[in-house]
Amino acid sequence: MTVVTIDKDICTGCQECTKVCPVYAIEGNLHEPQKVVEERCVMCGQCVQKCKSYVSLVDHSAELYARKRAERGLPGMITEPLFAAYNVSHLNEVIAALSGAAKFTMVQAAPAVRVAVAEEFNLPLGTLSPGKLAAALRKIGFNKVYDTNFSADLTIMEEAAELVKRVKEGGVLPMFTSCCPAWVRHLENTRPELTKHLSTCKSPQQMLGAVFKTYGAKINEVKPQNVFSVSVMPCTCKEFECSRPEMKGSGERDVDVAITTRELAHLIRYYGIDWAALKEEEFDMPLGDYTGAGMIFGVTGGVMEAALRTGYKFITGKELNDVDILSVRSTEGFRRAEIKAGSLTLKVGVVTNLKNIDPVLDQLAAGTLDCHFVEVMTCPEGCVSGGGQPKLLLDADVSGAYNARRKATFEYDKDLPLRKSHENPHIKKIYEEFFKEPCGEKSHELLHTSYKGSGGHH
Repeated sequence: MTVVTIDKDICTGCQECTKVCPVYAIEGNLHEPQKVVEERCVMCGQCVQKCKSYVSLVDHSAELYARKRAERGLPGMITEPLFAAYNVSHLNEVIAALSGAAKFTMVQAAPAVRVAVAEEFNLPLGTLSPGKLAAALRKIGFNKVYDTNFSADLTIMEEAAELVKRVKEGGVLPMFTSCCPAWVRHLENTRPELTKHLSTCKSPQQMLGAVFKTYGAKINEVKPQNVFSVSVMPCTCKEFECSRPEMKGSGERDVDVAITTRELAHLIRYYGIDWAALKEEEFDMPLGDYTGAGMIFGVTGGVMEAALRTGYKFITGKELNDVDILSVRSTEGFRRAEIKAGSLTLKVGVVTNLKNIDPVLDQLAAGTLDCHFVEVMTCPEGCVSGGGQPKLLLDADVSGAYNARRKATFEYDKDLPLRKSHENPHIKKIYEEFFKEPCGEKSHELLHTSYKGSGGHH
């Protein structure tokens, strides 16, 4: 499916996009329109972030602008410049579901959305706005406003349990994280024989989608087939992920539509909502409860840190006292750390930016990668720098934006009363009532998956 594309009518061939593509999937001559090679593309949207060639109402004819906007399926009130590199929009499907009474709409918002969406409304870079985010989604008209942070906590329960099982039972090690769909696609495309190293856990988006149409349908007393499941993500590749044929754990497509942070801003404007005037609200319970561990999923190293906070408990039976694991927090290409958990020294690695993955995969193939667990994120500093985040028109703003979003994420984590996934009371409840245990039969059916090359699906 096409998720990220370049409009040949607008592209000037400056080749800025080719420099940021982590998998060299953009081709073309200088000063001529560039083309995305779909087989190689991982749909991370970094080209969308970087593109500077545009059509605008100010510089071009209103007819051309209107035609391009219509081609992209964007609402008529959008007047911002339209850039050559863009992600295919599914806003019309969301608007249709919201306007009809036939569907019970449930929405989830990823951790990185709340540290960036306010930038779309001229607030400072990295403004943290969970309360306004929840309020805006409710005002848009979603029946239930839930939080991907909840399923980030759920992911940690499953992933930490899976890691401990692999370590104790001699399973395939090192285990790699599987919550970044662009990274998963890259491994399937280039080294399918290594996909057995991926965690079988679905991403938080997909876990919550499956929960929406099973447990969520039950607690809201609606039929699963009447649930319309929407996710708001910092990532352009999430639309590809939710369209994968195996993402139907609930029997239906678990996530019907994924939209980006930028597209959420379009929706807020479409419904005439004044961001500044919004009063803060809470996410709906129980699938809106979360800990600091769920929140830090949005930054590079965050999934690892969250997993270690809970993995330590699973391995030792004791609580980790100092939950700020600074050794996994830097933003360099590949970093290693060791964590003492009882008699076991857990060796971990964190890969930031897919451009840094090949040497690590070479070590893995050669059997020389001395790690138990490795986190991989495709985008430059994790999801806070995702292709679906607010577009940074000035290159000078990029590092400031990433730093501000990271800082806001960690400060929020520090301020939350609970900072370990296994402490979330509603996570405990969903296991008691529904899943029974991490990596159990029910969770394998709904929360785990398989991959191309590992005997799984394509």
